[in-house]
Amino acid sequence: MPTWNLANAQHLLARCLFGFSRKDVELALSMSLPDFVDKHLLADKALPPPPDTWVEELPKPDNFVVNGQRTVLASNWWIGLMLNEGVSMREKMVLFWHNHFVSQIETVTFPQYMYIQNQLFRQNAFGNMVKLTKAVNIDPAMLIYLDGRDNQKNKPNENYGRELLELFTIGIGNYTQKDIEEAAKALTGWQVNGLKSVFNNNRFNTEEKTFFGKKGNFNGEQIVDIIFEQAETARFICRKLYKEFVFYKTDEVFVEEMAKIFRNSKYEIKPVLAFLFKSDHFYQSQFRGGKIKTPTEFLVGTLKNFDLRQNLDFEYLSRASQTLQQFLFNPPDVKGWRGQRDWISSTTYPTRNVLTDAIITGKQVNGRALSFRVDILPYARSFKSSEKAAEFVKETSQYFCLFELSEKRKNDLLETLLSGTIITNWSTQAAMANTRLEAFFKALLRLPEYQLC
Repeated sequence: MPTWNLANAQHLLARCLFGFSRKDVELALSMSLPDFVDKHLLADKALPPPPDTWVEELPKPDNFVVNGQRTVLASNWWIGLMLNEGVSMREKMVLFWHNHFVSQIETVTFPQYMYIQNQLFRQNAFGNMVKLTKAVNIDPAMLIYLDGRDNQKNKPNENYGRELLELFTIGIGNYTQKDIEEAAKALTGWQVNGLKSVFNNNRFNTEEKTFFGKKGNFNGEQIVDIIFEQAETARFICRKLYKEFVFYKTDEVFVEEMAKIFRNSKYEIKPVLAFLFKSDHFYQSQFRGGKIKTPTEFLVGTLKNFDLRQNLDFEYLSRASQTLQQFLFNPPDVKGWRGQRDWISSTTYPTRNVLTDAIITGKQVNGRALSFRVDILPYARSFKSSEKAAEFVKETSQYFCLFELSEKRKNDLLETLLSGTIITNWSTQAAMANTRLEAFFKALLRLPEYQLC
């Protein structure tokens, strides 16, 4: 069992949540690691209420402006769920599945379908992947996005069948073109009617199919069962989980351990995650700070760091996520957001700095005021070391960055905090304390280290 201490607790929370507050850390450390994982991170919860009644309205083809507005509302709603997730990792898993079973609002068009899919991922976040895959087969958004609704017996459409094998279950090199063709036939017959998917038996291909060497008049559910009979399927999924939560380069020996648990549990997700987060492997020091924060982790995490939850401008946050190139409900293509180094560029890194500056000062780059900001003096005083400059730099940097900063980094931050005064004169009661603290936190959040989790 790994040592359960501050560093490991922060590492676990950073990977499993969209950032964390100091209260989250305190809660985690108030119990054992197994209890925290089982009773909080992986605990089942009731589904949240919908963003509005429009999610139950039938789509209207000429409603493009309204559809765009509602997509933003759905994105705002989801960001709100992430911000108020507590210490449950369910929303992190919803985004994982969204980036695995990819659909784009740009193609699907109607936000009602994306909401239905989003709730499907939430309902099955820790559940059985065989069941989830079968549900995705006939999900309205997916039927539209990958042309499943156009897949019929006399004209099979291979788009979804190909991605089902290549991206969603078993991976390239573990199936043939013939398997794609036969999968397409088995998946025929489904259409979208209103907000639901319906099966039309007249469009279903009743021919005998040969799929992974098995013969039969298979339907979509049966081919999913056959895919999950292949040992490589568990490895493929566990490899993706490993890259998401541990490191972008996989340890294949450990992945095999995960895959064995996955197969033995009949493809239940929760036992695999529980094994991963209770393992010594997960807490190895080389993984800490080894992941570049996604824009959503960065944005929501910064709000949590400062415990900002009131008077938030969700329109601003939604625009910010688009600017940082992660607009929820609209991944770039069927392969989803690639992550890691793709998140940082000569454009997005300065934009991150602009956003954290705005959150601290309450002013956008154009000078317009935000509806929220950090109340910097009370926030600084909430740290035990607030009246001791050097200790304050150490304590805050340990909270905001997940590994020890170099002495040069800490000295630079200390100079920024003191802003010309001597260390013995530091006090949050001093006349310039507010300005100095704003400069300090802006510098801290601009560090490359803050981009990592």
